[in-house]
Amino acid sequence: MLDTRDILETIQMIRQENLDIRTITMGISLWDCVSDDADRLCQKIYDKITRSAEHLVETGCAIEKKYGVPIVNKRVSVTPISLIAGGVSADGCLKVAHTLQRAADTVGVNFIGGFSALVHKGMTQSDRNLISVIPEALAETELVCSSVNVATTKAGINMDAIRLMGSTIKRCAALTADRNSIGCAKLVVFANVPEDNPFMAGAFHGVGEPETVINVGVSGPGVVSSAIERAGDCDLSALAELIKKTAFKITRVGQLVATEAAQRLNVPFGIVDLSLAPTPAVGDSVAQILENMGLECCGAHGTTACLAMLNDAVKKGGVMASGHVGGLSGAFIPVSEDAGMIAAVDKGVLSIEKLEAMTAVCSVGLDMIAVPGDTSEDVICGIIADEISIGVANTKTTAVRLIPAVGKTVGDSVDFGGLLGHAPILPLRTESPARFIRRGGRIPAPIHSLKN
Repeated sequence: MLDTRDILETIQMIRQENLDIRTITMGISLWDCVSDDADRLCQKIYDKITRSAEHLVETGCAIEKKYGVPIVNKRVSVTPISLIAGGVSADGCLKVAHTLQRAADTVGVNFIGGFSALVHKGMTQSDRNLISVIPEALAETELVCSSVNVATTKAGINMDAIRLMGSTIKRCAALTADRNSIGCAKLVVFANVPEDNPFMAGAFHGVGEPETVINVGVSGPGVVSSAIERAGDCDLSALAELIKKTAFKITRVGQLVATEAAQRLNVPFGIVDLSLAPTPAVGDSVAQILENMGLECCGAHGTTACLAMLNDAVKKGGVMASGHVGGLSGAFIPVSEDAGMIAAVDKGVLSIEKLEAMTAVCSVGLDMIAVPGDTSEDVICGIIADEISIGVANTKTTAVRLIPAVGKTVGDSVDFGGLLGHAPILPLRTESPARFIRRGGRIPAPIHSLKN
């Protein structure tokens, strides 16, 4: 039986606390599109995406109207392109990127993910072809997103791939320098990448997924923040319980939307991703949650402990609300997309070193961080290697979305607009890790990976 108080509470969450469904993402398998002719490959990819996702956007809009819950993005993810483009050249891979853009325009989605490669243990020629044109692909398209998985706990860390990604990020920044190097905002380097993540820029359709699937990402930092503020000075056990209950309510909304979308589109329901994904809007901030928990400012000593508790409570509440939870599931800390994080950086309280420590206990990693445009490839590689090591050692997903903004330095900021927000340029340590990076090879998997 419906409870009027629950209905009113949900309405308040939507109207006053920025509750929304951040994305409905349709995953589409492209295995049946394989061809060694680039034009034929592109035509089959275009036909498959436009046929499968033909009604995705209108379905999302219909569910919005039915339940009054905003669905901010409708997206598509596809099989990692390097896996299906083995018979074509680097130029052929670039043609595929343009095809993905054309298909995304046709079906009306906000982003399309899967211009991706999985190179945690080594690289095929197809992987190298795709990675070689990532900068051009992201510069010449608006909606295409790219990701590269360079490590897993089982395989260790592919340092050759990390070195390659350092140069790729720099080229991507240069090719989009006239747009604040925004191409880098569509490129993620992963460890232990999940195959059912609905969030961009890291979404792709994994090899173990069905033909098509619906994955949903919920969002509710403002709801959690408001609940903590109303609770006052309760003890930490009570606070954890409050966060769990709030996460449960948020996730139930996501489960409802995911189930209905899957039914209407006649495709399987995959997962609900529990991640608290902030926006630049005031009050929709993970940093504000941490400050309402008792920090004077996000980045102060105690921040990592607060974030660990928040992440754990969100997961415990969310898994009770959905039969299938996956993706990243936790709390995101993208600097440019979180008004509280931006304020903490501007105050000089939140540094890249503190952000790195926080990634040991949150969902992803060093996310949407703008750094000086003259940062060297070796320093970028060192940052990636540090972050990826946290993921491998802790058997969790970590990632890096770093933006070396051309022509910008500490004290400047870059504005990307929309959900990507704006970011102050963070200072970095400039001492070089070049000798270490250039050794190449693989860092072996940790001993605790041997669990068979």
